[in-house]
Amino acid sequence: MALRDVVVQTHHIGSTAISHTKAKPVIDMLLLEVISLESLDQNSHPPHVNRVIAAKGHHMYISRIVPASIIAMLLTLTNLVSAAELPYSHADESIGTVREVYDGKLYPDIQVNTFRNIDRLFPTRTVARGETVNVLPVSDNPLQAFSYTVDDQTYDLYDVLAMNRVSGMVIIPNGEILFEKYLVGNDEHTRWMSMSVVKSMTATLIGAAIQDGHINSIDDPIVDYLPRFAGSAYDGVSVRHLLQMSSGVAWNETYTDPTSDRRRMLEAQIGQQPGAVLDLMASLPRAAEPGSRWNYSTGETQLAGALVQAATGKPVADYLSEKIWSKMGMEADANWWLQSPNGLEVGGSGLSATLRDYARFGLFMLNDGVINDERVLPEGWMDAASTPKVVGGETIDYGYMLWPLHGRSYAAEGIFGQYVFVDPDKDLVVAMWGAQPKPIGRAGLNEYRFLQALSGFFD
Repeated sequence: MALRDVVVQTHHIGSTAISHTKAKPVIDMLLLEVISLESLDQNSHPPHVNRVIAAKGHHMYISRIVPASIIAMLLTLTNLVSAAELPYSHADESIGTVREVYDGKLYPDIQVNTFRNIDRLFPTRTVARGETVNVLPVSDNPLQAFSYTVDDQTYDLYDVLAMNRVSGMVIIPNGEILFEKYLVGNDEHTRWMSMSVVKSMTATLIGAAIQDGHINSIDDPIVDYLPRFAGSAYDGVSVRHLLQMSSGVAWNETYTDPTSDRRRMLEAQIGQQPGAVLDLMASLPRAAEPGSRWNYSTGETQLAGALVQAATGKPVADYLSEKIWSKMGMEADANWWLQSPNGLEVGGSGLSATLRDYARFGLFMLNDGVINDERVLPEGWMDAASTPKVVGGETIDYGYMLWPLHGRSYAAEGIFGQYVFVDPDKDLVVAMWGAQPKPIGRAGLNEYRFLQALSGFFD
C-alpha cells in the first residue's frame, strides 16, 4: 500500500451510522493501531509515520501502515466521544445581555461569545440526539474555484466569509460536504444561535403533528387547540393563517425599537413569568381580517409553538427530538430557550445547535420530510411550505415560515446572518452562521445573490 493511501483528509466516513454507546470500545480496539506521541522517540520516527491530530487534541502517530478507512473511523469515533464527554469549550466566555443583542450594541468579540452561549441568557430545554449519528461524507474534491460577479465586481468565498462576517459555513451538494469552514473561534462542537431559523423548525413540527393526527387539518381554527384565545383577535385564525403569518392581528416587528411589539415580547420573556408571552399575544388588536394581509410576526411563532405543545401533549423540544433530531442522526444535543422555567419553548428564536446539525435539518427538508423511508411530514408538505402564497390577492414570497428564493430553492433565515438554504433542483444544502453587527441591513454582500450564484455553480 502506498503512503498516499493512508493520508487522512477528513474526520468523517461515508453515510455511516455510529452508535455513541458503542463508539468507545471501538476506539479502544482501533487504538491498538497507534502509538501515542509521548511514547515515541522524537528523533527516531520511522520514515512512513503520518501525524494525526484527533478531536480530543491528542497528538498521535500511526506506527505502521493502516488503511485510511480505519484511521478515518478512529478519528470520527474519537470526535463523537469527545463531543459527548468534554465540557463545552466556550462555557466560560464573557457574554453580553439579550437586550444588547437585539439593540446591536455588542462589540464583535462579546457578540460572538454571546451568540455561541445563548443558553446562558434564558432557561432552556434539551433537544436530545439519538443513539446513532449519521456521519456526513466529505467530498474528495473540496470546493476551491467558486466565484461570481455582481455589477462588474467579482467575489469569491473569501469575500463572502469576510464581508458578511460569516462565523461558520458548510456546503453540501449531493449529500457530501464540499466545503466546511469555522471562523471567529468556532469549531465543529460550537453551538450557535438560530434566531428565526427555528421558526421554520416550529412550523415543520406543525406538519409533523398533522401527519401524526394530532392536528386534524391545516385549516382548523387554532382556538380548537388553544381555547385561551377564544374572544381574542386570534379567534377565527386558522393553522394555515398562523403558518403564513396572515392572521390579521396587529404586530410591529422592529427589533431595535424598544416600544415595538417584538421588544415588548422580549421584555415578557426576560420577566420569565409563566404565560406572560401568550398573555401579550392575546391582548393584541385586530388590524385586518384573517387571511387578508401578510405581516411578519415573531409573535405568531409563539402561538405556533403553543399549538404544537397543546396538540401533541409534549414539550416542543421533546417533539422535535422525537420526530427529527434523533431520527436524522444529529451529532449533538441542541437546546432551546424557554419563556419561563420549565415552561413553553420560544417558538421564534433561541435554538442553539452545531453547524452540521443545522445542515442535517436542511437535508431533512430536502428529502421532503422523509427519514429512512419513514414519512415524518405529509406528502407534498415541503413543496407547499417553501413556495410563495397569495394573501389578500397579492403574491407573497413567504411560505410556511420559510422564504422562497430562486427557482424552487428556499431558506430558513435568522437575523445577524443565519441561514439554512435548500435548493432541491441542485440537491444542495448550505448552513451558514453570521455575526453581523446589527440585526438586519449589515450584510456586506447580498446573501441571496451569493446563494443564487452558488446554485448556478452546480449547473
